[in-house]
Amino acid sequence: MSSPTFQPFPDKWDMDSIVEHIIVHYRFIFVMFLLPVSCIYDLWFYTRSKIVFAMSSAPTKHKEKVADIQKQVREYQVNGKGKGMCTARPGWQTISPQNMEYKAKMYPINVNLVDVLDINTEKRTVRVEPLVTMGQLTATLDHLGWTIPIVPELDDLTIGGLVMGTGIETSSHRFGLFQHICRSYELVLADGSVVECSAQSDPDLFYSVPWSYGTLGFLASVEIDIIPSRRFVRLDYTPVYSLEQMIETFEREVERSDSANFVECLVYSREKAVVMTGNLVDCCEPGKLNEIGLWYKPWFFKHAQAFFDTGPRTEYIPLRQYYHRHSRSIFWEIQDIIPFGNNPVFRYLFGWLVPPKVSLLKLTQGKTLKRLYETKHMIQDMLIPLSELKSSIELFHREVEIYPIWLCPFKLPAHPGMLTSPSNKDEMFVDVGVYGVPKNERFDAEKTTRKIEEFVRNVSGFQMMYADSYMTRDEFRAMFDHSLYDRVREKLGCRGNFPEVYDKVNKKARAGKPLKELQYKIKKKFEKLVD
Repeated sequence: MSSPTFQPFPDKWDMDSIVEHIIVHYRFIFVMFLLPVSCIYDLWFYTRSKIVFAMSSAPTKHKEKVADIQKQVREYQVNGKGKGMCTARPGWQTISPQNMEYKAKMYPINVNLVDVLDINTEKRTVRVEPLVTMGQLTATLDHLGWTIPIVPELDDLTIGGLVMGTGIETSSHRFGLFQHICRSYELVLADGSVVECSAQSDPDLFYSVPWSYGTLGFLASVEIDIIPSRRFVRLDYTPVYSLEQMIETFEREVERSDSANFVECLVYSREKAVVMTGNLVDCCEPGKLNEIGLWYKPWFFKHAQAFFDTGPRTEYIPLRQYYHRHSRSIFWEIQDIIPFGNNPVFRYLFGWLVPPKVSLLKLTQGKTLKRLYETKHMIQDMLIPLSELKSSIELFHREVEIYPIWLCPFKLPAHPGMLTSPSNKDEMFVDVGVYGVPKNERFDAEKTTRKIEEFVRNVSGFQMMYADSYMTRDEFRAMFDHSLYDRVREKLGCRGNFPEVYDKVNKKARAGKPLKELQYKIKKKFEKLVD
């Protein structure tokens, strides 16, 4: 988030004003203190994960931890007073920019499920608990020669968030979204019972879990496909210099029958982009190895931007470093947090500490910075039919003018659930990811987002729910197919025990505003009746 106009001193000299002024105008200094804290946390967490997995103690502990969740849910049925349940995980610990105000009004359930449980190479699956992160999982699988077909980018993304919400990566044009590489789910339901579901054993529940945001039950474990890994990704960079060339090149790479393992595009302006295609290989050509994940290397989006000057290029990147190529720079958000972070001197001295934990950044925002994020900053991923890509880029350029833009293609299978293909057959979509500070002076967080949401609905697209949504309940239901979801909620007795997904993801609903508005309307009608 870019700071407002720099002021060396605060307007007031009380302690709250001084602290807030430092966080807003000297945030990079504050972040420098967060970097070692983030590093120590990561070291502790990964060391613990390796020890637990090596001792094979996680499967036994898993049953105990699930039993504890069951106990808490049954206690809620006695003492919960109909508040509705949610996980006790604080909102600041999530990587989502949302502020989870609804949690304060609900009954908290402690879900301490953080372990990789089992790797079955015969079935080609891995079973994990919902708070396992992408960084943790790839570190566990990589040295064993395995990976998962879709590795969403940032290290701190959790399995639970990727299942209950969604996940995507540059292999999604082949494999779909993260939910499409999951074989089964284990859940604790509203009555405290435990169920396992798959597409074969309970298709209704299985297809209802993705995008449900914890409104059907508490996720206890997930079984995910694994595939053999390779040593490197052979990455081809193709700079393009017009919108037409960008669309043509990107669509050609996505739709070709022998498409690459990975396809991605970074859009740097309305006319300039770099299309990247990657393939898994075991050998590297001499002189073309780029270990982009090393601490002193430039941020990946800056590295890719350099090919406008040099022209097309081919490199070889170690597989895990490719998977997490945007992690160090949090895509490109870190340039507003640490403006000098890509300076070679900073990278060599402090690059090994980067990035700061997103959760710690949220925890230390302060009211002013929080308000600026909500009103002067946009984080959105809109899932658009590939045929509407050109009009999408033109819309974002016209309404917000944020660059770079991340383009990631994905296949949407014709499965039941919240996301349904408009044609009732497999269809190719693209994730248009927009993260940063709008340059459009007319930007208004609510009005602009609503205009974009309307466009997405009109082209039969979808909005990722982790970001702020301003849709009405009817508009939300028009975008997402609730037919199966509603049926499963009714069957499982979710009403009164879990909120609807809209009430967890819509910005106003999360703050309780719709309920207050409804109470006000009822009060007014009652007063009229009395009069």
